[in-house]
Amino acid sequence: MAATGAERAPGGFRTHLAALGQAQKPSLNTAAYSRLVNRPAGRVVAAAAHTLGATPNQVTALSATLSAAGLLVLALVEPHWWTGVLVAVLLAAGYVLDSSDGQLARLRGGGTRSGEWLDHTIDCFKTASLHLAVLVSWYRFGPATDGWLLVPLGFEVVAVVTYFGLILMPTLRRPAVVELVETRPTTSADENPLRKWALLPMDYGAQCWMFVLLGFGVLFQWTYALVFVCNAAALAIALRKWWHELRALDGPSQVSR
Repeated sequence: MAATGAERAPGGFRTHLAALGQAQKPSLNTAAYSRLVNRPAGRVVAAAAHTLGATPNQVTALSATLSAAGLLVLALVEPHWWTGVLVAVLLAAGYVLDSSDGQLARLRGGGTRSGEWLDHTIDCFKTASLHLAVLVSWYRFGPATDGWLLVPLGFEVVAVVTYFGLILMPTLRRPAVVELVETRPTTSADENPLRKWALLPMDYGAQCWMFVLLGFGVLFQWTYALVFVCNAAALAIALRKWWHELRALDGPSQVSR
C-alpha cells in the first residue's frame, strides 16, 4: 500500500470507481460473500477515500479500529440481540475496509512493502483474536457446560493454521509454476458454479454475520460449532492438497526424502 500524502486526487468519485472496475483481482476460488458483497463495497469505499485524498495505511488503520471495537464488544459485553448486531456490523465494516486499502493502493499506482506488512500483520491479529474473543465471552456469560469452551479453542487453531498456510504457500511455489498459471489462467467459466457458495462458511465476511445470533444462546452456539466443523474439514482438505502440490514441485529426486 502507499503510505503517505493526504492530497485530494485528481478526478472524481465516478472516475475512480470506474478505474477500479478495470483493476480488480481475479475472483476465482473466492467465496460468494467476498466476491459479491465485500469487494464491491470495498471498491466504493476505496474510490471515496481516493477522492478525499486518504492513504491506504489510513484505511488500514480504520479497518483495524473497527475490527478491534467489534472484538472488544464481543469479549466484554454480555450478549443481547443488539450486541450481536453491533459486533457483526463492526466486524463486517472492518472487513470492507480491509478490502478497500488494497484497492486504494492500486488506484494510487501500487503498494509498498511496509503497507503490505501492516495489512497482513493486522489480518493476523484479527484472525488470532476473533475466536479468543468468543472464548472469553463464553467463559464469562455462558454456555452452561464448560465443554463448549473447547469449540473456540479448536476454531482458534484451525483459523491460525489456515491463515499461515495461505500466506506461506505462495512463497514456496516455484516461479516457473507462477509463470505457468499467469500465462494459462483459469477463468471463472472453468469454476464450478456452486464452489463460491460452498466456500461461504470459510469466508471471514460471512462469519462476521453469524454474530447477529450472539444474543440467542444455543442457536449461536450450534451455528458457531457447525461453522467450526466446516472450517476444520476445509483445512484438512487444504493441507493434503498443499502437501501433494509441494511434493510434486520437489521433483522425483527429492520425493524419497
